[in-house]
Amino acid sequence: MPTTATGLPAQFAELEPWVADWARPTRQERYDMRLSKTFDQLAAFYDAIAPRAEEAVEYLNTLDLGDLPEDATRLLRLLYSMILVSYAVNVFHQPRIPDSGAAFFDTTAEPAV
Repeated sequence: MPTTATGLPAQFAELEPWVADWARPTRQERYDMRLSKTFDQLAAFYDAIAPRAEEAVEYLNTLDLGDLPEDATRLLRLLYSMILVSYAVNVFHQPRIPDSGAAFFDTTAEPAV
């Protein structure tokens, strides 16, 4: 698949500004990033990625999940982050889970990709 200098598949190049912060390899890193951002920053990220999500999933479905190129892996990680951020934007209206105080959880397993 062709790539651009941006590191994403060419047809998703406009999403490149979000890669450095959001194409994180683990759920914990993505969650930590969510907590480090303001609500407005989360909403801007979500608003940029969500309209392209269906197209991104369709693109990724054409590839072998077990052998994704690096550019497609970054795109998949952006989608993972969008899902994680969607709760903060659409449900909680803040980066943290409301009324959770100092509670936290650890992820014991990650997706294979």
